Amino acid sequence: MDLAKIEEGKKQFETTPVSAKLLSSLRKSARLVATHYSTQIEGNRLTMEEVTQVVDKNIGGLPGRERDEKEVRNYYLALEYVDANYTKILTEKILQTIHGLVLYGKKKPTLYRDGQNVIKDGFSNAIVYMPPEASDVSMMMQDLIVWINDKLQEEKIPVPIIAALAHYQFATIHPYYDGNGRTARLLTNYILHHGGYGLKGIYSLEEYYAKHIHGYYDALAVEDIPNYYMGREQADLTDFLEYFTKGMAIAFTNIIENSKKQNPVISNDNSKLLRELSAKQRMSLGLFLQQKEITTNDLAIHLGVSKRSAAILIKKWLGSDFLIIGNSSKKARTYLLHHKWEKLI
Repeated sequence: MDLAKIEEGKKQFETTPVSAKLLSSLRKSARLVATHYSTQIEGNRLTMEEVTQVVDKNIGGLPGRERDEKEVRNYYLALEYVDANYTKILTEKILQTIHGLVLYGKKKPTLYRDGQNVIKDGFSNAIVYMPPEASDVSMMMQDLIVWINDKLQEEKIPVPIIAALAHYQFATIHPYYDGNGRTARLLTNYILHHGGYGLKGIYSLEEYYAKHIHGYYDALAVEDIPNYYMGREQADLTDFLEYFTKGMAIAFTNIIENSKKQNPVISNDNSKLLRELSAKQRMSLGLFLQQKEITTNDLAIHLGVSKRSAAILIKKWLGSDFLIIGNSSKKARTYLLHHKWEKLI
């Protein structure tokens, strides 16, 4: 497997200075790429340019593509939700909310399927896999989430392996009638980010899956076991683990090369400053790239948190000299970035 290459890529990225402005740009690009390729896997017909128009510029109205437009908007929203919440311990509610965003574009948890679903061959329409019965799904999903959290806490199994196994098991359980593939890939992102392999959200595994789609499905098929109860839970997952880790290694290598090309000269002082910031502080720099002064509501929307949580963060950041008060009026209070951090944007 490519675990050594993944670790080397992670190490190189962590020691490569990246400006906040470039980081914000790369993160946005990665979300658009991930949205395009993950929805493309499911049959979405929009091009990369059209995805950018729909998501970034909010331009729609493509004749006969309303469903495609909705899919990419929803997936992008789900990616933003993952980026804003991955520091939290994974819960059933979080996972169900990810699916709710994927399918409906609403931050509302969706219940698991209440009946049998099947996976069919797109050409012959023959059943290629029958997931577990609906009555078993809830317990299986609870067990999966407990397993993920336990393994992440134990730190005995490499995080990429945990993510790969979680991806496989989610796809195996197939807890929903629709949206399983997209949710499985977002679950993978959540785990990798939570476990320290997010590279600040600037890479996309979805592109690798889409460009090697036959390998993706072949690896998930594991020995062509057509029914969950026929031994799929004991299947040999070597092929899928190798496929998954190879994709991560390629993505990590590419992002290092791209970062260096786009960011050839960055002062070491800026690099040191960035490492002093928390994940949420680094995320908030993207907001200051767009506007000089911010409000509590601006920060809440940008980070995907409640207004109360944003107010708590602002109070903390004022005390640590990350922010200063701009307009002191209670009704129109705004905040500025402390001069110490202005060089980062």
